[in-house]
Amino acid sequence: MSREFDHESADFDDEVAEFDGMPAPAPAVFTATEGFRSGFACFVGRPNAGKSTLTNALVGQKIVITSDKPQTTRTVVRGIVHRPDGQLVLVDTPGLHKPRTLLGERLNDLVHATWSEVDVVAVCFPCDEKIGPGDKFLVNELAKVRRTTKIAIATKTDLAEPERIGGHLLDIAELGRETGTEWAEIVPVSAVAGDQVDLLRELLIGLMPEGPALYPDGDLTDAPEEVLAAELIREAALDGVHDELPHSIAVVVEEMGLREGRPEDKPLLDIYANLYVERDSQKGIVIGHKGSRLRQVGTVARKQIESLLGTPVYLDLHVKVAKDWQRDPRQLRKLGF
Repeated sequence: MSREFDHESADFDDEVAEFDGMPAPAPAVFTATEGFRSGFACFVGRPNAGKSTLTNALVGQKIVITSDKPQTTRTVVRGIVHRPDGQLVLVDTPGLHKPRTLLGERLNDLVHATWSEVDVVAVCFPCDEKIGPGDKFLVNELAKVRRTTKIAIATKTDLAEPERIGGHLLDIAELGRETGTEWAEIVPVSAVAGDQVDLLRELLIGLMPEGPALYPDGDLTDAPEEVLAAELIREAALDGVHDELPHSIAVVVEEMGLREGRPEDKPLLDIYANLYVERDSQKGIVIGHKGSRLRQVGTVARKQIESLLGTPVYLDLHVKVAKDWQRDPRQLRKLGF
């Protein structure tokens, strides 16, 4: 289907998928019994340490965007893991970093506030990178939070040789001694390969306090669908862009709802969203030649949203400039930060 592109917006109305009407399998129902555990765990680490990928692996479905660009997580998304013996609520936070903008300062404040409110903080140390000053800074900051249980996760074991992983685990233990941080567990994991993900899930639930389930059976996140859709659009927009652009892209879903007049067995979810950048030159990058890049962003994002929500989607995207929004308190509030 061809469309006219005006270099400012692009509409997507790809062919709607047909479903055969077979009922979806009923979700498993877990009943809280004596000894049932529930609580909150938070993944922290340097930017691009694998926190978002690990959250998705533990939940069993993609609820948090992932990217090879650092500092792409901006919102605290709660992923919910259901087990017969417990319920684990995972809080994904931005990577702690040296802030260069007002947005960066607010993201760091968000991280510190979360640490003191969860039952377990899990620090991610990627195996393909040496422990550096950023890790030491983070763990020193974490050491100030006294009552929260702390564990260490050696992530991305699929990217390192066994000898490298062994040395990495020793370095993590030494960092704990240097900073006065007592690790309740040190666990090597590959979220991509699935190695020891089940073990980590069991360990985390075992560290939770006894108590009833905090969310209904079947819920995978408490993030609003508008937030999830906006994040998936932003993830698609981040793919393949220049290094400076990830920090400059924000997405706001302006309108979202089922289209009226559709048959019950053929619903269509309309989503109208704006992508905000800081400069006109960035706008051209996101749109691409004759709208080609924005078209691709819309197609990828639509498929991801359909997979997450289980409903065919019509996605309408527009690109707008909000000059220097990362440094403007008024525009930060408007964009939800």
